[in-house]
Amino acid sequence: MIIPKRCFVTKGVGVHQEKLTSFELALRDAKIAAFNLVKVSSIFPPYCKIIPKEAGLKYLTPGQVVFCVMSENSTNEPNRLISASVGIAIPKNPGMHGYLSEHHAYGWTERKTGDYAEDLAAEMLATVLGVKFDPDSSYDSKREIWKISNQIVRTTEATQSAEGDKDGRWTTVLASCVFLA
Repeated sequence: MIIPKRCFVTKGVGVHQEKLTSFELALRDAKIAAFNLVKVSSIFPPYCKIIPKEAGLKYLTPGQVVFCVMSENSTNEPNRLISASVGIAIPKNPGMHGYLSEHHAYGWTERKTGDYAEDLAAEMLATVLGVKFDPDSSYDSKREIWKISNQIVRTTEATQSAEGDKDGRWTTVLASCVFLA
């Protein structure tokens, strides 16, 4: 049984004439290209701690199989705005699991994409906790309800955005939460 005790968030951008290479360059920019990444679904493990990326990378060895939640997006359209984000919602009770969400968008700013991903994760956690809210209300309204309920202790996000390369080369953005056993 593998239950991560630590994790870190990272993000990157890559540009190249080949789509696959632009993805590789985004992984390099995020400092996670040297690992065999396995995408997993969106549960934040109980008792898991978010640590700085630099500290987390010290636990990894090139070639290692590493579990992560990742969002990515690519375009070869000049000047097209793209973004990718991972949102995280952690419950007050550290023995309970939280949620991660992945979201990618076209034409959205980094802030809008990050807020949306963070909102998605918080909403998933709130539904498990039984916190009543109007899903159609604004994120700020929901955030106030979640704060008042005193059950969601922290939300955060990692987001990368970029404009498509002006010469039409592939541009890839990614955001990831990398788990450490």
